[in-house]
Parts: sequence; C-alpha cells; structure tokens
Amino acid sequence: MNRFRYGEYDDGPDPLAPPYDVRSAVDEMGRDVMAGTDPKRALRDLLRRGTQSARGLDDLLGEVRRRREQLRSRGRLDGTLEQARALLDRALGQERAELFPDPSDEARIREAELDSLPDDTSSAVRRLSDYRWRSQAAADSFAELRDLLRREVLDTRFQGMKEALADSTPDDMRRVREMVDALNDMLDADERGEHTQAGFDRFMDSYGDMFPEEPRPRNLEELVDSLARRAAAARRMMDSLTPEQRSQLQGLMDEADAQSGMSRALDRLSGALRARRPDLGWSGGERMEGEQGLGMGDATTALQELADLADLDTSLNQHYAGAGVDDVDEDAVRRALGRRAVDDLERLRAVERELREQGYVEGARNRLRLTPKAVRRLGETALREVFADPANSPRPGGHSDDAAGHSGEATGATRPWVFGDEEPLDVVRTLQNAIARSGAEPGGRVRMRPDDFEVAETERRDAAAVCLLVDLSYSMALRDLWGTAKQTAMALHALVTTRFPQDAVQIVGFSDYARELPPEGLAELSWEPVQGTNLQHALLLAGRHLDRHADFEPIVLVVTDGEPTAHLRRDGSADFAWPPSSETTAATLAEVDRMTRRGAGLNVFLLADDPRLERFVDEVARRNGGRVVRPDTDRLGGYVVRDFLTRRRRAA
Repeated sequence: MNRFRYGEYDDGPDPLAPPYDVRSAVDEMGRDVMAGTDPKRALRDLLRRGTQSARGLDDLLGEVRRRREQLRSRGRLDGTLEQARALLDRALGQERAELFPDPSDEARIREAELDSLPDDTSSAVRRLSDYRWRSQAAADSFAELRDLLRREVLDTRFQGMKEALADSTPDDMRRVREMVDALNDMLDADERGEHTQAGFDRFMDSYGDMFPEEPRPRNLEELVDSLARRAAAARRMMDSLTPEQRSQLQGLMDEADAQSGMSRALDRLSGALRARRPDLGWSGGERMEGEQGLGMGDATTALQELADLADLDTSLNQHYAGAGVDDVDEDAVRRALGRRAVDDLERLRAVERELREQGYVEGARNRLRLTPKAVRRLGETALREVFADPANSPRPGGHSDDAAGHSGEATGATRPWVFGDEEPLDVVRTLQNAIARSGAEPGGRVRMRPDDFEVAETERRDAAAVCLLVDLSYSMALRDLWGTAKQTAMALHALVTTRFPQDAVQIVGFSDYARELPPEGLAELSWEPVQGTNLQHALLLAGRHLDRHADFEPIVLVVTDGEPTAHLRRDGSADFAWPPSSETTAATLAEVDRMTRRGAGLNVFLLADDPRLERFVDEVARRNGGRVVRPDTDRLGGYVVRDFLTRRRRAA
C-alpha cells in the first residue's frame, strides 16, 4: 500500500499560485506619480519597496549587507600561518625529544642546527626541506605541514581542492598536475582560435570532479570566470595581511609550489586568468575580524564571497545610469542569498515585464511613460478609493438616478446606437436591420451585431457639460495638495466617462495661465514653479466648453487654495500682482457673471483658511448662487464626486 506525506512546497515559487496581479503595481506606481514622481522613478521605487508577493531590492540589499558583516567576522586571515607554525613547533619538539638522550656529538650538532633556525616560519621550513629527521614522529609532522601547505595553496586556486586531496596519493597529485597542464593547453588553444566546445567537454569529462562548484561551468568562458574570480580573491587575501604575514605566507606558498612541481604551470595559469579578466579586483585589502584563524583556502573563499556581495550591493542599489532589475546577476543572488531570493528577484522582474506586456507602460527605461490604459486604471482606482470612504458611499438602497425611463419625449425618429447611449432601444428597427443584413437562420433564430442596434431619439438627452477647474499654482505644491488635486481630477473623469458616457467632461488646470488637461496627461502632470492663480482664464476656457454643449446641463466645480492673483491682458499675456490687484478681481468676477448668465452654478472647494480668499469666494457665491465648500483635504475627491452626483441627479 502506497503512503504519501504532504507538506508545504518549498522548492521555488508555488506552481499553483495565481499569476501576479500587475494592476496593483500600477496602483502603487500611480500613488507616487500622483505625488509628482516621474514614472521611471516610481517604478524604481516600487521595485525597491517590493510587492505583497516578493521582497524588494532594498530588502535583498539589507540581507547582502548583513551577509557581508557576517563574513567579515568569520575569522582572521592568518590561520594557515598559525597552523604551519604549530606543526613546525611540534616537529621540532619531537625531534629534540629524540635527540636529547643521545650523548653523541652528532646529536649536539643537530640540536645546534635546530637552534639556529630563523624565527621566520617560511625560512625555517625552507631550511628544513633537506633535513634528515631522526624522529619518525617529527618527520610525519613535517610531512603533514608540507601536505597542508600544498593543499591550501591549491585550494586558493581551485575551490574544494583541500578536501579533495585529503589523504592524497602520489597518483592524485600527478592527476592534479595533468589537469593544470591540460587547462593551460586549452587556454593557449583558445588564444590561437583553435579551441572548440568538444575540447572543453573532453576536459570536463576527465577533470570535472575537481570543479565541484554549482552550477557547473558549461563552457571555457564560465570556467575562466570562476577561476579568475578566485585567483583575484587570493590576491586580495594576500593584500589584506600585514607585510610580515604576507612575506611569510608567500614564502610558504613558493616552497609548496616548488615541492609540488607545479610552480611554473600555476604561474602560467595565473597570468592567463589575469590577462583574460583584468576588470576584476586584483588588488586591495579587506577588513576581516574574528577569533578563529582561517586557512588560505577558506580565507580566499571568504574574500571571493565578499567580492560577489560587493558587486551584488552595487547592482541592487541601482544608483547608476540605466539601472534595471535585469542587471542583477541571478547566479550571484543564488550563491549569496539562496533560492528564495532568486524567486523574489524573478517576481520583481515579472512586475516590470508584465507592466510592459500588458500595456501599462511604454518607452525606453530612461524615458518610461504611462499609457492611456494605465491612466484609466489610475482614474478607476482613484474613484474606487473615493467610494471606499464610508463618508462618500451612497446610502443603502440609494440609486444614482431618481427618474425612471428616458430623459425626454420621443420624436418618432431613430438613430444608430453608439456606446454610452441611454435612450430606449427600438426593438423593431434593430431586428429589421439584423434580418436585412443576414436573414433568419433555421428555427427562426436571428444573429445580431452591435451595428444592428438603433435607439429611439428623444427631444433632449439627459447629458451634462462638466468642468472641473483645478488650481495648479505653486502654493498647491507647498501645501502638499498636488497629488490630492490630481487624484480628484482623475476620479471625476473616471466617474463621468464610465457611468455617464454621454456627458462632456473638461479638466482645466490654472496657475499663471489656464489650460485644458487631457486625461492621459493628468497622472504625469508636474507643477510649475510659477506665480499666479489665474481663475479668470480658467473660467474663460470653461465657458467655451459650456457654449460648445449649450443643450447640456452645466456643472462647474472649482478647486483652489488661493484668491485670484492673475488675469489676461488684452494682448493675451498674464498680469500677475500680489496682493491681488483690483483689475484681477474685476476680470475674474466678470467671468463669474458670464457663468451666471449661462445658468451655470459655481461650486467652489476651498482648501485654505485665508480671510481674503474667503471674502472673495463668498462674493462669487453671492453673485452666482453656487456653494462654497470647505472640505477635509484628505477627502477632497469624495467631496467633489459627491457634489457632482448630487447635481447630476437634480439635473436628471
């Protein structure tokens, strides 16, 4: 009987998880863009913060820096010197113990020779290279010392060699020499342009067990990169020692190379690697701390990892021109932080990729732009957030329109249906169009297409001409109202275009001059450091919009934090004055009077406590009959949208 055990899946991303909802990334970016950040930086900040399903670059960067500190505290770099000195002292002690009972002159001569050894460990080892040990235990200790040095030296060049050559035989060392010679020959062949992938495959078939790192090199370039990074780390390990330590260790390494018979071959390999990868850090020390002494191989590994982490720190920081998530080396992340970090990195890459593929952003990395699709999404999100506030939600059971049926008496005429029409459907004409086009199918079925539909024309359709005038002056940015104003404009635009598509909506921004703002440009709109609050020009543009839609119900909403300080001269230039001039006030009130004659009420949303401003808007309300609203700035969007819906229902 088969038995099964179930547990949490931990081998990468959940294969059953739903695809990433890139719309939430658009919303996250949108909040920054609304606050004045350009899309490129907004995306970068999103990737740095991370998402609900993935840690951000800042989290990975913090983990990299913690890992660097852990490595620096792993231990000191002079561990091999300590081990070599300990083995040498043991061998000398064992030899003296053997010589002491011997009364012969030879024993005294040997003792004198041992006493005259230099204090320098490498010099002492070199002097003892031809010494004939009387004590077998001492000979074994000295052989252990030489074996240690040989394995440590090879481990600085080929990671894992120290363990691989434990209890090695002469045949093992001969095979290592053959591998180094074959590697040099392969590099020479590549230099001449004669190397092939087949040659690399044969090399790995013969010596692949000497390169146990994962992932295994797949070609000569990857092998060279791996060996060069380790060789550079070994060089930096030497630079990190004190001059005395460096001199002693270099002497021990030279002695080990000479004993192994690979001195020239290893020097040749080091030169070839440095020539191929001069871009690596081949010099410079590293601060290492800790109580434990590290062997040369382990110290080299630590410095190699520190170099990888330093490169990873740079790529995760993204503080260079043209930086992107694709620049982060996935293999380096896997080596330093593990599989989970690789999964997080892939999810972040998916965010950037899906934003492009799903049509939310476009353009080069340094000139990223939001698409109209992204702007519509931001408007819908702004509207959704407005209605998410309980203070802005419609009452239970309430409806947007209190009237039933169509908005006017039928004229008897019909016209083709267009998207957004709310007139009653003329069923007879619609069926006639479908049958005339394709006829009836067996069984009396009729297939219809959108262009078959016709609606009954009415005397007057229920439509509104909506104008939102938004103050974009410098004071709005100073009061941190910039993002709120843009979000309000986008929420209103989304509401009108989705729920009242027959309406005509216009967004006007005004500072020293006024200008109509296209909906696709609202999100990325930046404030301009100019002086002036030209409400007169904004009302002038709104009046033209109302005149173009004379049969529509006029709705004009004004959002401002300051009294008018600019107006248009006769030549079209802006006249700015502070305190506001009487000419500016008179010109603005003249446009208010024109709005009143059009039957357009002005509802003003006041965002500042200024006695002069309050006196001005009170005069506007007296002349026009509109309302003055002093909203909580955090709920500006809700006030404006709710006001529009109230007036829209009254007009229906």
